[in-house]
Amino acid sequence: MTQMPVVHIVDNDVVVARATTRLLASEGFATRACTNGLEFLAQLDADVPGCVVLDLSMPGCDGLELQRRLLDRGVTLPVVFVTGHGDVPSSVRAMRDGALDFLLKPVDADALIDAVRRGIERDRDNRARRSERNAIDARLARLTPREREVLPHLLTGRLNKQIASDLGIVEKTVKVHRARILHKCGVGSLAELVRIAALAGIRATGDPLPH
Repeated sequence: MTQMPVVHIVDNDVVVARATTRLLASEGFATRACTNGLEFLAQLDADVPGCVVLDLSMPGCDGLELQRRLLDRGVTLPVVFVTGHGDVPSSVRAMRDGALDFLLKPVDADALIDAVRRGIERDRDNRARRSERNAIDARLARLTPREREVLPHLLTGRLNKQIASDLGIVEKTVKVHRARILHKCGVGSLAELVRIAALAGIRATGDPLPH
C-alpha cells in the first residue's frame, strides 16, 4: 500500500508555520510542522515520502545546517527553502547541496504549492529509481563468481566464440553462462541486460557494443 506523502514544515516562526500548514492542507497535502530543526530530525521517518519546506534562518540549527545533516544521514527528501533574509551565498550553497527551490518571504502561495508538488514528484521518482536499483542488485547477487566474470564480456556484444577465446574457455561453456545470466537477471535479451548492467554501474569489457 503506497504511503501518502508528507510535507514537513520547519520554521521557528509559529505564525508562519501555521499559515503554511493551513495553505498546504487546503490543497490536500498531508503536513507535519516543527519549529525546531533538531526536533524535526528526531521525529523524521525517512521512509515516508514527501518533501521539506525549510526556513533558512533559525536559532540553534539553521536551514543550511539542517540540510547538511539530512545529506549526512543519506536522507534525500527534496528541500524547498523559504526565507525573509535571503542572500546570494546562502542560495548558492542551498542549491549546490540539492535544494529544489529558494523562495523569499512573504512567499507567493502559488509558487510554494508548485514547489511542493515538484518536490513530491522528485521524491517519487528518486524512490522509484532506488527501488529498481535494489531489485537489480538482488538479481546480480544471484550470479556465481564465474558468471560475474563473463557478464562484462557479454555486454560488449561479442560472439560466444570470441568471449571464449578471451577467457580461455570453450564456446559451449560461454553459451551456458549466457543463458544462466539472462535467466538470473530476469531479462530476455542482451539489450535488456545492457540496460540493467548500466544502472548497476557494470561496464563492458573489450570492444564497444555495436550500434
